[in-house]
Amino acid sequence: LLRDADIEHAFAEISRPVLQAAGLSPKDIKILLLNDIRPNAFIIDNKHIFISSGLFLKTENAEMFQSIIAHEAAHIANGHITRRKNNMIAAQTVTAFGIALALTTGAFSRNKELGLPLAIGTSSSSRRVLLSHTRVEESAADRSAMRYLSRSNIDGKGMLEVLDLFIDQENLSADRQDPYLRTHPSSRDRKRALEGLIGVKNEHPKDRKDSYWHARAIGKLSAFESRPDWTLKNADKSTSLEVRYLRRAIALSRQGKADSALNEMENALANRPKDPYLQELKADLLMRNKRFGLASKEYEKAVSMEPNNALLLSGYGRALLADNQIQKALSILNKAREADFRNTRLMHDLAVAYS
Repeated sequence: LLRDADIEHAFAEISRPVLQAAGLSPKDIKILLLNDIRPNAFIIDNKHIFISSGLFLKTENAEMFQSIIAHEAAHIANGHITRRKNNMIAAQTVTAFGIALALTTGAFSRNKELGLPLAIGTSSSSRRVLLSHTRVEESAADRSAMRYLSRSNIDGKGMLEVLDLFIDQENLSADRQDPYLRTHPSSRDRKRALEGLIGVKNEHPKDRKDSYWHARAIGKLSAFESRPDWTLKNADKSTSLEVRYLRRAIALSRQGKADSALNEMENALANRPKDPYLQELKADLLMRNKRFGLASKEYEKAVSMEPNNALLLSGYGRALLADNQIQKALSILNKAREADFRNTRLMHDLAVAYS
């Protein structure tokens, strides 16, 4: 996981209308970023939606991101997790029965190889039955997602643009793919079905707030993932001043130009002086340059603006630990753990503090 308070806040802001349209509480659903260049998004329970950095960086607008969240939210709202578990149990039972039958056949015939095709065939059949259930769920999730987007007055064309990304991927190796082994229907088929649902093209005004947070999260992640010289060259294309400043700050810090990076952060904070996540980035850049005392003071400012944010508390505790303020670090890190236990870096810092 890539844990970043600014990006996770952006995810929460952008996804709120879609989750509400799905009948879900935005406070109960956590959207987490995976460090994986392969485009993917999925759920494993009813509380978390995972999106890979590779897929998120390919979203060109907030509507594309919202369509991904709407699709995954549909799986939660439609109860697909429970159904999948039941289907997996059924498929495993069929497979186990097939293997047992194959062993019995081989034993009675005194030819162990005779039961092998039966075992393989039964296992393959059960897998295909399971995946056919999954493909039905994916189509249902697409239809539900379009309803959520419509209720939120979000342009459904964002989902078509996401499917275009997957169509391009499928084109790379489509001739060698077994369609029965896909967990999703063909992206082309999904797109054709959704085009029918969109129907008449209505004008959907873009939500400026959603667009801002999407551009900011993309700008921050790409600044850490891309070459610094590329970021500096393209930072001026940012849609807002503070996004331009934070992109430049990250790139300059990665080039070892700490003072120039901090100047850019001062410019960003002058534009949004009460933004705890910009304040946190300034503290983080100080940490990266081993200015631990200053970093702890800047983290303290960020926490004062957003006192219950687990990631901000975690960063503050880390800075205190690095500055050898052990007892205070323990107090802050324990508070962060109570708010969110998923942060492995926090657990490591807490272990060091106790040691």
